[in-house]
Amino acid sequence: MKSLSNYHIALAASRKTDEMQTIIRKQGGTSEVRSLQGTVFLAELDVAAEFQSIILQKPDLFIFTTGIGTETLFRLAEKEKFEKELFEALDGATIAARGYKTLAVLKKYGYSPDLRDEDGTTAGLMNVMNETDVRNKTTLVQLHGMNAPALRSFLETNGAQVHEILPYQHISAKEEDVVKLLDELINGVYDAICFTTAIQARELFKVASLYNQKKQLLNLFEKQVVAVSVGKVTSEELSSQGVQRIVSPEIERMGAMIMELAHFVKENRV
Repeated sequence: MKSLSNYHIALAASRKTDEMQTIIRKQGGTSEVRSLQGTVFLAELDVAAEFQSIILQKPDLFIFTTGIGTETLFRLAEKEKFEKELFEALDGATIAARGYKTLAVLKKYGYSPDLRDEDGTTAGLMNVMNETDVRNKTTLVQLHGMNAPALRSFLETNGAQVHEILPYQHISAKEEDVVKLLDELINGVYDAICFTTAIQARELFKVASLYNQKKQLLNLFEKQVVAVSVGKVTSEELSSQGVQRIVSPEIERMGAMIMELAHFVKENRV
């Protein structure tokens, strides 16, 4: 019997769902796409003037948190003709980066971060920055589709002057779509749900709380439905919501996530 035989899985993702469904079928399972993440759009023109203004102040510290956001800022500087000013500012600043994709983009543009997280999470980055003196330092934070209150609080508590840039945004999923998924989970339609970004987990629990179903959802994740995460940042969000049983691969890839679930089911099938 294949590892995922008789397993029905919800995919909360909005990207690469066809590839994931193919892997699930090969493992004997079935799946439905129940995206919990709205459209991501790049708000380049909205942030151009603000970004240039901050760059001209020559920040003491740059914090980059995602590959796509970092790439967008470099391209924006080139498009709006202040690429030279950006490079000059970076050359005289401390650079901090979260995640391997962010590291890859920085290296492409000739930069190696002075500070890197150890585990791909914002908490890991803050831990590394504990020994960095940010008092009265002008700090530019590249946000990743949403606000980062924990990071901002950490920086301001330590005396930094924080400027945030949001080069792209996540649009919330339609509430009725999230409610539909919640109803399906409660009615035992799915054996597992796969999350590929932290915002997907956040959206599910936001709506569950709105309808007073968070406790019920957590009970489902503990006893009936397997919560599957693509990587550490997503796992961090699930854990912060109270989910204790999380299946996640060592290699943060969607295919690896499905195979890790298959391995988990095979090892735990009664």
